[in-house]
Order: sequence, then C-alpha cells, then structure tokens
Amino acid sequence: MKRMQHTALIVAALLLSCPGYPQIGGYPDFELVESIPIETTLDNPDIRNTQEVWLEMINGAKKTLDIEQFYISNKPNEPLEDVIQAIERAADRGVQVRIIGDARFYKTYPETIDRLAARKHIQMRIIDFGKLARHGGQAGGVQHAKFFLVDGETAFVGSQNFDWRALKHIHELGLKLKHKETVEFYKDVFNLDWNLAESTDKANLQQFLPLKTYHAPFTVVVEGDTLLISPTASPIGFIPDTSLWDEPHMVGIIDEAREEVSLQFLGYDTRGRDGSEYLALDNALRRAAARGLNVRLLVSDWEKGTSAEKSLKALTQIPNIEVKFMVIPEWTGGYVSFARVQHCKFIVADASTFWLGTSNAEKGYFYNTRGVGVVVKNTKLAGLVHRIFTKSWDGKYSEAVKPDVKYERRKHDGE
Repeated sequence: MKRMQHTALIVAALLLSCPGYPQIGGYPDFELVESIPIETTLDNPDIRNTQEVWLEMINGAKKTLDIEQFYISNKPNEPLEDVIQAIERAADRGVQVRIIGDARFYKTYPETIDRLAARKHIQMRIIDFGKLARHGGQAGGVQHAKFFLVDGETAFVGSQNFDWRALKHIHELGLKLKHKETVEFYKDVFNLDWNLAESTDKANLQQFLPLKTYHAPFTVVVEGDTLLISPTASPIGFIPDTSLWDEPHMVGIIDEAREEVSLQFLGYDTRGRDGSEYLALDNALRRAAARGLNVRLLVSDWEKGTSAEKSLKALTQIPNIEVKFMVIPEWTGGYVSFARVQHCKFIVADASTFWLGTSNAEKGYFYNTRGVGVVVKNTKLAGLVHRIFTKSWDGKYSEAVKPDVKYERRKHDGE
C-alpha cells in the first residue's frame, strides 16, 4: 500500500511539472488562491497566486463589478497597481463598478479610493459600522470583509485585502467560486451594506435586509466529485439568513471532526476587546481534544506580547492540542509595515471539510464586524487546504508556543 501511495505521489508530481498541465488549486469554478511573501518557501506551484486570478476575473467582467474591502492601499510599481488599472479599464469599457470601503480605514488610506471614485462608471460608498452600533445595532466594529463579485456570477472570498502588501509580503488564502446560489448570498450582503452606507440609522435595517432562506448547503457535482458549499457571514444581526452566521458553522466543523482539526489565523483570543469572555471556539477545541482528536492551532507572531498570549498558552496545557506561532522573516529589501505576516483565516477538519473567510478567531469579528466566509465539504479542496496548513506547520517559519516564555511584542506598524 505504501509503495502504491509513493508511486501515486511521484506520478502527481510528474503531472504537475508537465507543460500545459492546469495549475489550478481545485476546479475551474472552485479554485483556491494564495498570496506568498517573497523570499519564503511557502509557494505551492499548483495553486495560482492572487494577482493573476484577480486580474483574470476583473478583466473578464462584462456588466458589473461589486467590490467590498476593508481598505485599499496601493503603491506605485507594486502588484496592486495592475489590479487598480484593471478596475479602471473595466469602468472605461462600461462595466458598472461599485466599491464599499470601511469608514475608519478610509481616513488612513483615502488616495486610491478617491482615485477610483473620480472615474466614470465607478460608484464609491463608505460604511461606518460604528454609527450603526450607536443606533442600537450589533455592529460597532468595522467593515472587515474582503470579497468581490463579477457580473453577479463569480465571487472571490479570502483573507487578502486590496493592499499591495497582501500580494507580495503577506501569507494569504482565498477561494474563487462560480455558483449561482452561493454568489446570490454574497450579492445580498453587498447590497445590504451598499444601502447601509448611505443610511446608518438602525431603523432602516429591516427595510434593507433581505430576509431569506438559502437552503444551504448547496450540492454541486464537478468533474465527478461532489461539493457541499455554504456561504457564511457576520455579524449575526446583519445577515440575510441567520443560519449562515460564521460562528456556528466554524464550531460545527470542529465538533463534527473525527480525527484532526487544524486552524490557521492571524489572531486568536478568548477575551473580547470589551473585556468580556469569549469561549465558543476555545471550548470547541477543548471538546475535540477530549475526544482524542489531534488539534493544531497556528497563529501569527503578531500575537506575541499581547493579551491573546494568555489564551494561546492556556491551550498548550490541554492534552492533544498544539499551538504554534508563524514567524515570517523581514524582507531583505527593508522593513515593510503591517506586513511579513501570516494572515490566512481558515479551519480544516479531517482533510475533508473547511471554513475559509475574512474573520479572525476573536469575538468582535462575529458580533460587531462585517465579514464573509465559506464552508466547503470536498476532499480535493479540503485536502489542498490541509496541505497548505501542514507546509506552514512543519516549515521553518513555525515555532511552538511555550507557556514559560515571556514573549516580546513584534513591531509591525510604523516605518
């Protein structure tokens, strides 16, 4: 059996090296997409990089392009400039472009948003979730989602911000998908936020919120394989179908796992920013460990020296749970602020099911902040996610979290 498996791996490697072999992370309509920090060994040759896929999607737009981003941060002669120019060309050929940005980060990065807003056929709106909270909502966070829709048919959902650093200096993972019912959900979320950006009075929420039942998970058969797919979103009070709230789907993946659970996030904390305790995910991991599962949690080294460190160290004391920091070395070309970091956000169980999204494993992302995600049950795609995790976990950029070490906070802001 081992010899057969070894032979299969060799054949797969030969196929991947052959010219003309499709270098796609999954299927043409359901494709995993990565961003790899330059000067690292994290690249997967069979998974396309973000800029290539974004340009392909935007250049293929014929009617509409809806973009919802935490912020847009561009820099001359960097990879995002090509993406911005592709959006401008789409508008010039008559594609109706709508862009939503977050109010707080617009103040930090206004330049590219203003540049795009000045273009014919591009409409721009800024949403303030903080104001929504003051009118009695459950928002109060930020617009942290990172997704866009092409012609209402294809979506991209992932950890990648529209940030030049996200294409060159940050470890990211996203999913391009083409599926009518799934994209319809993201379109409804976008349209809700588009309207709320113009009217932040909570009294108008019900007017704009399209309450629906989407009958997810959706069953899709591709190349003889079956996918079960469910779109998800947060916060709980601002989604069209509460059954598609991120948190219970993430907990459900952990609770339904039978052999192992692997999680990769920028941040993980059992204490909310308001000081309240948050144990939904933490308790699920402990339950999995108690069932004898192998639980592995990989977070960015930005958590060193923060309040989250206590939560991470506590997990290391639980049998069957391992926790590691991922440390991306600085670029030889010089210090880059808010970069050189592990920024992926996903959970994969038994190499058969995964959640991938825009939220970190912290309370505010599910109760106060706009985010979107997707749950996929499919061994091919989940196997790829598992492989990506394992490469990071076993690689030279990971280090075990040690409960007896006092970590120094890593500088990641400022010049």
